[in-house]
Order: sequence, then structure tokens, then C-alpha cells
Amino acid sequence: MSEVRVNNLSNENNTGGPTISGITTYSGRHFFVPPQGDTASRPEDCEPGSLRFNTDSAHLEYFRGNTIGWTEIEAELATDILGGGTGSNTGLGVRALLAGGDTPSYLSHIDFITMSTMGDAADFGNLSTARAGSACISSRTTIAWCGGYAPGISNSIDTTIFSSTGNATDTADLTTSRQGAAKGPGNNIRGLIAGGSTPSRVNVIDYYTFVVAANAVDFGDLSDICSSGSGCSSSTRTVFNFGYVAPARVNTIEFVTTSTTGNATDFGDLTDVRNGTGALSNSTRGVFGGGENPNKTNIIDFVTIASTGNAIDFGDMNYVRANASGDGASSATRGIFSGGGSPASGNDNNRMKRIDKIEIATTGNAIDFGDMTDHTSNHGVGSNGHGGL
Repeated sequence: MSEVRVNNLSNENNTGGPTISGITTYSGRHFFVPPQGDTASRPEDCEPGSLRFNTDSAHLEYFRGNTIGWTEIEAELATDILGGGTGSNTGLGVRALLAGGDTPSYLSHIDFITMSTMGDAADFGNLSTARAGSACISSRTTIAWCGGYAPGISNSIDTTIFSSTGNATDTADLTTSRQGAAKGPGNNIRGLIAGGSTPSRVNVIDYYTFVVAANAVDFGDLSDICSSGSGCSSSTRTVFNFGYVAPARVNTIEFVTTSTTGNATDFGDLTDVRNGTGALSNSTRGVFGGGENPNKTNIIDFVTIASTGNAIDFGDMNYVRANASGDGASSATRGIFSGGGSPASGNDNNRMKRIDKIEIATTGNAIDFGDMTDHTSNHGVGSNGHGGL
């Protein structure tokens, strides 16, 4: 057997590594270390299939070509999907739970879908009380619906686990009763709830710690009082769009570092002013869909969560929709928008039950996923595989 020992290999121009042809086997007892760097230093002049480690997100990523760019390699709760997980989701994959809302009667019903499988939602259980306008946050194992209107504005936090169908339980309280707050799905430790109406609009940000199941705690403030906004998270940041700041709708986006406490900081703007959007994310990209200003819209925008700046057009939903600020959910690769108020044909009381799907790492129009069990808007939706996890 031949053996070559060198400290460095480069191509003949010393501009990069050598090209190795044929079937190559790498062996070793320890590890292979790929190139690494932050999001801002991603190269653009590389071959599709190139691999690197992103130090901002702590994920491997690969290059999919100039029109798509870099995409993170993420396991959708791989140990759980394979049945070897230590959590309570063993063998389930990524689920999204969709609960409450109005038809216009208030609902307590909880639906669920499996994110990797197209089709209609199925029955999961019920909230502790019928309500609309809850902010929904979630970890890998637990989901919580916070506040809402039932009627009467509530401060209760209902929780359940993803792994077992059944009813949610009232386990804790927000710092103040409110509806129409923006969800901040958070990370696997905590979720955030921002703004909302008490009925007066507020700028308060609360955080709820999933494993403790105690009352929510003050996190900080948004820069202005607002309601009917939305939010999404990476593993480090949570971004909120404001929705409505009296006397008008706005396109403001702010962010916080999820693991700390403190006031929100300016991030950028949506492509258009609107409230009642839905939001979702993978670990790098946040997506905002729908809303109204004053007409309902099907616009989908996206931002790169690690980099402040204005949102960019992603594509369009199948239908215009709004009043569904909690209606987005995601896995590592796929996002869904569900229900909402819409004048589209086939709806009941101008509310839809349709679920749209997008592939988060790309851009383009949404396609049909399936239907919820009821026509509803102002419902709360979360998953055990969103970008903060």
C-alpha cells in the first residue's frame, strides 16, 4: 500500500484544493473537518454540491447552484423519525398542530398534520377552552397556546405534547391578558410572545420556559405598541413583524436574541405594509405570508434571519388570506400556511380551511397541501421542527 503524507494540497494555480477523480475513500478513526465560515462569507463561485460548516447557525450546508445558493443540511428530528430519540416524539417525524380560531364561533378543536406527508388534517384533541387569537410557541416536545379571546381576553397558557393525541391543559399564565400577540416560536428552551391587545395595544415581550411550565416572565419590549403581528425564529434570533400600530398598518420588523432578555432592535421592513400575516422559518430563513392592507393579499416575503435588512419577494399563496397571524408552521425544509380570512370561493363565512405548502430554501408560489377539519381564522399553529429547533 502506498502512503503520501503532506501538510497541504492545492491545485496547480494555488487557488483552491485539487480535483480528485474516480472513487475515493477517506478513512480515519476520528473525524473529517470541512471548510467553515459565517453566513456573510459564503462563497458564490463554487460548484454545486460544495460543503461547508456555517459558524453562525452551527449547521453543515451545501451549495445548490447560483439560482438557489446555500442550503443547510438539517435532520428533521432524525433520531425521533428513526425511532431512537430520547424525547417523546419517537417515530413521529415533524408534526404541526393547528388549534382554536373563529368560524365566527370560537373553536377549541386541535388538528394535526405530518409535515412530510401531504393531505388533510386529522383530529388531535381540544384546548382547555374555545378561543381565537392565541400566540403559539413550541419546543421539540411541547406546544403552548398563549392568551387569546374566548370571549373575554385571556392570559392562560394551554400546553400539550406532540407525541400523544389528547386535550391541552391550562398550565400557566402570561404576564398580562392579551390577544393577537405575535408568536416567537423560540428555541427548544423558551418561546416568546410579543405585543397584542389587552384591549389596548401593548409592546410587552414575555417568555415562557417549556420544561419549567411556570408563568411567563417579562423579556423586554418592542419599540412600539402593536397587534396582529407575527414572528419566527432561528436557533439564536427571533424576528417579529408588527402588524398594526395605531392608526395604521406597518411593515416594521424587529428582532431579539432568544436566549437573552432585552428590548427588540430594528431588523428591516416587509415588502408592503400589512397586518394579519402568518410566519414560519427554517434555521436560516424567515417567511411571512398573507395579510391585509386593507384588502387581503397572497404575498409571501422572506428574510435571512442572521442578516438584518428588508424582506424580499418569495412568491404567492394559492389564495389571498389574512387574520391568521398564527397560521404558519414548518419543518427544516417545508412550511405551511393554513386557514385565515379570505373571500375565495368555497369558504364558509369568508374563512378558509385550505393549507398551502412551500419549500423554504427555494422561492416560488405555494401549492396545495390539504385541508383543515374546519373553516377558521385567528387560530394558533406550531410544530416540533421549526427553525428555532
